[in-house]
Amino acid sequence: MIMDINLDLPYLTQDLPGIGGKIRKTPDSFIVEEIPLYEPLGIGKHLYINITKENLTTRQLQEKLANFFNISVKNVGFAGMKDKNAITTQTFSISEFDSIEKAKELIESNLPVKVNWLRFHKNKLKIGHLLGNKFKILISDLEISNEEALERTKNIVKEIRKRGLPNFFGPQRFGFNGNNIQKGFDIVQGKLNINNRWMKKFLISSYQSYLCNKYLAYRLEKGLFNKILKGDIAKKYDTGGLFEVEDQEKEQERYENHEISFTAPIYGYKMWETTEFARELESKILSDFDMTLEKLRLAKIKGTRRLGRLLIRELSAETKKDGILLTFSLPKGAFATTFLREIMK
Repeated sequence: MIMDINLDLPYLTQDLPGIGGKIRKTPDSFIVEEIPLYEPLGIGKHLYINITKENLTTRQLQEKLANFFNISVKNVGFAGMKDKNAITTQTFSISEFDSIEKAKELIESNLPVKVNWLRFHKNKLKIGHLLGNKFKILISDLEISNEEALERTKNIVKEIRKRGLPNFFGPQRFGFNGNNIQKGFDIVQGKLNINNRWMKKFLISSYQSYLCNKYLAYRLEKGLFNKILKGDIAKKYDTGGLFEVEDQEKEQERYENHEISFTAPIYGYKMWETTEFARELESKILSDFDMTLEKLRLAKIKGTRRLGRLLIRELSAETKKDGILLTFSLPKGAFATTFLREIMK
């Protein structure tokens, strides 16, 4: 079955004009720095290496580190994927290597990267072991004045501060023309076999991410983004705790106070299912794409919940000679492009 893939998404601030422009004109116009979940203790058998890189994907650097240290790729840990066409700073871990000096020399003599620090820790760094990411992004090549662009940016930011932002997956997840989505769907349907375990997992995740985006888009288009629904699985911003919404009126007040968010489905057979009207919304998306939880179970796809509404932290905007510079932080799993598309339109 060939999917009818449409990557278009609605805007939260549809009635507010964007500023246009371009991003990633040069690597130093898109800077990302990982916010760690914890600091290494200085003891242990895993060496944590904080690296600043550009023009390398996280996966490429992981493979190169494994090769240089003569270890398996699975013994090189990292907390999250970072962009290739950017200057990004993130931490990797390697196991069973006891010399900080030799490690630093080996990396910097073989790779065009900067090693910022090395420290030992007791456990391997794993996916999700981060709080989020800090961004500094320049939007350049504007067709309006910097002053007009800044005013438009402030108007959009004001609305986002008030309402939050749908936690869409960025287009980089989906590949050229959404090819990753189709491949992920074919794997689920048993029509495509991928031997590379990492790639198989990534393609399935791309398909799940697409369905999640469709759910968020539908909720926004139906005027349900500003509401918490009975039967939603909600998440507390401060603790990350999940719970089912039973008292809709009570939880709506907490939603408006930015204490909680609804969660969106990353569809799979072990996903915590919603109830009531909230369940109808999630079931509709599956139905629209000829998918069921039973099919996902047969494909052994577990699923989970994803924060539905982003709150943008530490956000500032200022004019620069070449455009508008945005500085902000996002929690782990969130995409900067989700925020930028609202600003740029």
